[in-house]
Amino acid sequence: MKVYEIVKGSTGVDGLKIADRAEPKPGPFECLVRVRACSLNFRDLAVMMGVYPGPPGAGNLVPLSDGAGEVAAVGAGVTRFKKGDRVAATFFQTWIDGPYAPPGPRRMALGGPPTDGMLAQYVALHEDGLVAIPDSFSFEEAASLPCAAVTAWNALMVAGRPIRPGDTVLTMGTGGVSMFAVQFARAAGARVITTSSSDEKLARAAKHGSAELINYRKHPDWDKEVLRVTNGSGVDAVVEVGGAGTLAKSMMSVGYAGKIGLIGVLSGREGDTTPHMLMFKGAALHGIYVGSRAMFEQMLTAMTVNQLKPIVDKTFEFENAREAYLHQQAGKHFGKVVIRV
Repeated sequence: MKVYEIVKGSTGVDGLKIADRAEPKPGPFECLVRVRACSLNFRDLAVMMGVYPGPPGAGNLVPLSDGAGEVAAVGAGVTRFKKGDRVAATFFQTWIDGPYAPPGPRRMALGGPPTDGMLAQYVALHEDGLVAIPDSFSFEEAASLPCAAVTAWNALMVAGRPIRPGDTVLTMGTGGVSMFAVQFARAAGARVITTSSSDEKLARAAKHGSAELINYRKHPDWDKEVLRVTNGSGVDAVVEVGGAGTLAKSMMSVGYAGKIGLIGVLSGREGDTTPHMLMFKGAALHGIYVGSRAMFEQMLTAMTVNQLKPIVDKTFEFENAREAYLHQQAGKHFGKVVIRV
């Protein structure tokens, strides 16, 4: 079968190589999945660049945590799925429900060293690490969900107090996590404020429900704009994908008894992370590390009931996987970048 591998020691897209591997055989409680689509996340760029934290792998790595396809065969003891079922992989294969536990040999996330991921024609995964995808979702749409969508769902609906009608939510940029957050917040009846450096992307975000639009290049002190459009009260939730470089402004933007879901490092690892402002506001900071299978399944139910569909920016064919990486790396995307397998 054909797979993509990130060559050990890779520091860029030249390290992404197509290769041949033997088709895996499903062991006990495993499903053999014919992968039909995968999607990219910021994490995948870090893996490709060789800067993603984690224990080193023994050899070349099959990348990408996110993928969907159909069950081609099942191993002994499988009861959750049968041949022909449409499924998506979970980011953490063994986090089923409850609080997150420290990573162990079986708890490493797909597509990060040392665990192979989804960018292959076939993968063999434990039945507990799969979810059934609704008939209304294409493989390309389903492949965009495991990391970004579950992360946004966790930040808004699971960590701390769930978002409710009348709340105000601040999202940053127009990548996968942020646009899922816009959709989930609007479905919950919340008002959304979105920041971006692109007026064109802000206009597109408005079409998906963002009520207040802030261009952070025109307004470097965008936290002041957030306070202005909320009449000084701040927001009930911040989906913080920037990291240390934007956290101080997020803490200024959050309102009393509000929450910040700390998710990414898009703005770098350096910045003012002094938490005193949260103390004065009675606000909370939640570290969000994707989510469990139970969160994934709850989110799928909510998306189906509310008729929400992932925003797929662009789909690339399998042989053009490098171009997909470069498109994601250039920051040209709005929503998710998908590779059809």
